[in-house]
Formats: sequence, C-alpha cells, structure tokens
Amino acid sequence: MWCVEGRAKGVDVSKRQLPEGHLDPNAPLVLSTHELGHRPGTMRTLQRTVPAPADLGIAVIGVPEGSDLELDLRLEAVMEGVLVSGTVRGTAVGECVRCLTEVTQPIEVDVQELFAYPGKTPVEVADDEDEIREVAPGELVDLEPAVRDAIVLELPFQPECDGPCQQDYEIGVSEPAPVSEEPADPRWSALQSLLDSSDDSPSGTREKS
Repeated sequence: MWCVEGRAKGVDVSKRQLPEGHLDPNAPLVLSTHELGHRPGTMRTLQRTVPAPADLGIAVIGVPEGSDLELDLRLEAVMEGVLVSGTVRGTAVGECVRCLTEVTQPIEVDVQELFAYPGKTPVEVADDEDEIREVAPGELVDLEPAVRDAIVLELPFQPECDGPCQQDYEIGVSEPAPVSEEPADPRWSALQSLLDSSDDSPSGTREKS
C-alpha cells in the first residue's frame, strides 16, 4: 500500500462546515485570485510546496498523502475568468509488479484549467461534456481536481523496479523456449525415428539409382 500512515504535517483534518459553493481558503490546493481583480491581462506567478491530498493515485502506485507537491503556476485573468497553468512535481511510491519491492518514481505534470466567473461560462465550452469549474465566493479556485487528473493519467499501470528482477526478466525474454525432447504425439514416434536415423547418416551421401 502506497499511502503514508499518520496525519500530514500542517493539514487540518477536522471537518469544517462551509456554506454550499464555498471553499476552505486554508486547503493546500485552494488558490486566491483576489490580486487579479477581474482585470483581463493581469497575471501573477505562484511557487508553493503543499502536502499531497489523500488517494492521489491508482491501486498499485500513487503520491503518498502528506508528501510534498511542488507547484510552479501562473494565474492570469481573462475575459471569461481565471486561467491557471503551470507545473506540478512530486514523487509517486508503489510496488514492482514482478518482485513487489518498493518503487519510487518522480512525477512532473503540466496543468491548465480555466475557472469561469459566475455567469460567464465561455460560449465555446458551454456545451462541452467536461465540467466547467467556476471561481468560488471569496475569489477562490480549487486546483485539486485538475492536479489529481493530471497525476493519475501520468502514473504507470504496471510499475517496475530497476533491480535484479528486471535483469532476470530481460534474460528470460532473450532465451529461447526449451524444446521438448518427447514427440508431441505418440503417433509420430515412427516418423521421429526415421528423422533421427537420417540425421545420423553421413552428409553428402546420396543413393544412386
């Protein structure tokens, strides 16, 4: 199991009762867009290290809860809302599918998400099947769904280690499969005997008619 036991440092796990549609401003992946002031073209950058949320992965590998996620983001005000783009880095932990030893894999993914101002959903995506996320009250946006989608898609479905089992696997693949010395079917025994006797005869000898 790739989850880290215990409480993530700096994360308040108590349940907060928030009004519907509101976000917790203290949540690690909730960002404030207040400085942009609804002015298209206004931009700011953000570099931050936050604890990873729970269940950030798949069954065999994932980013442990509470481990570091490094955010390198750009927040830009556009006509329809706020465009958040950038890079997220972390480390995934899992098990090798062959020998079950621990596997660690650096993860670096690009994220890009448009958060629409309430009532200003872009026309070109209004009929799209994807959910349109909005800027929440307090000028807050929740980047967790976008980060989760990007990281899960990047994870290998069959993680493998670089240890001895990898070498053994490559050797096993390169070696030809053993050939059975026994005939596949007893009914071919007579034919096999003729073939064996032919192999024992001197090469190049041919019976003259």
